[in-house]
Amino acid sequence: MLRPIRTLAATAAALLLATACNSASTGGSPAKPGTSARGVTADTIKVGGIVSMTTASGYSKKDTDLGARARYDRANAEGGVNGRRIAYLGAEDDGQDPAKNLAAARKLVQQDGVFAVSPMSSVTFSGADFLNGRKVPTVGWGTLPSFCGPEYLYGFNGCLVPTPGGTLNQTWPEGLATVLGGARGRSVALIAGDNDAGKFGIRTFTQGFKAAGFQVPYAKAVVPATSVPSDWSAYTKEILRSGPGDKAPDAVVSVMQTPYNIGLFTALKRSGYKGLLSDPTDYDPGLLAKDATRQALDGVHVLLQFQPFESDSSAMRRFKADIEKAAGGKNVPLSMHMLTGYMSADLFLAIATKAGRDLTAESFQRAARGFSDTGTLVGDRAEPKGQKESFGCGALVRLKNGRYKVAVPFRCYPPIPFR
Repeated sequence: MLRPIRTLAATAAALLLATACNSASTGGSPAKPGTSARGVTADTIKVGGIVSMTTASGYSKKDTDLGARARYDRANAEGGVNGRRIAYLGAEDDGQDPAKNLAAARKLVQQDGVFAVSPMSSVTFSGADFLNGRKVPTVGWGTLPSFCGPEYLYGFNGCLVPTPGGTLNQTWPEGLATVLGGARGRSVALIAGDNDAGKFGIRTFTQGFKAAGFQVPYAKAVVPATSVPSDWSAYTKEILRSGPGDKAPDAVVSVMQTPYNIGLFTALKRSGYKGLLSDPTDYDPGLLAKDATRQALDGVHVLLQFQPFESDSSAMRRFKADIEKAAGGKNVPLSMHMLTGYMSADLFLAIATKAGRDLTAESFQRAARGFSDTGTLVGDRAEPKGQKESFGCGALVRLKNGRYKVAVPFRCYPPIPFR
């Protein structure tokens, strides 16, 4: 009789050891007996981020991390989420490299044991399938198709690159139509990088600008995505003859990042182009520190999908105060990447709060399915609507003489069906 008892005891011990190992690998002891929520303990929720802080072109989104930290700091100062403190580990740098993006996702889940990834901001999201498959709530800038559909992935201002059957945000076309005094008879040239994101951007914005009434005689994703061209003449010559009658278009819209925009816009201006220039990335007071950069971007209309920093809403005043506190009391230049991190954290916190004290991946999803709120820095939010379409709000600012000024105030536009 002793041998079976010893065997049973050894088996029980092995099971206990395996349970202990699993608990360690998922980020600590579970929230309460009977649950196995990775990264959730009795008093903390572990969260990490993935951000392109360093890139081959020199473009950086590192301010995204500060924005997220600022929002989590305020949440903790206010008592956390249903009594739990947010343990924010900071953001992993994926270097805008698909392999590093997946490696960062695996590290955060398998080694650090996070409950959620928020923010995720990069031009690549190869870790999307891994995070969604592991039921990791992930919130970031919804500029990639991965944020449009997968159950556990959310864009902080919705899905910006929908699949057929979804909708398109018309902030950019309608805003530029306002600046130009109407779209009828106006032509727009669209240019992007030669990668998946650029090609999809061309597809969506071509449809959006045409729906707003613009002619789109030039729409190409042809710029090398791996390095900024030293000679832009091949692109500018084609663009400047793309309008009706081989004339220049009324507007040139770049779906590219800052280093590319500086090169393109400088070349266009040197060629004598007098039309409207616009992009979605160059709203950053830090860019004004260099004369060459400031001159290259002077006059450019920048698309925003959040309230401009120049607005005086209570939400914007609170954002600025949170950033200053997280920066150690320093009055740091604000950037759109800060707001990306801040609002990614804000959406995660709002849904996690609604999920209640029994926080698991499943309870988070249940809360998300019926989530909505109003009056945020990105307008009215709702899920799961945001996994199929954007929240439809935005503004345009114009850089002129070293200062950003609101050209088209923040407002929400009816979306159009995406085909």
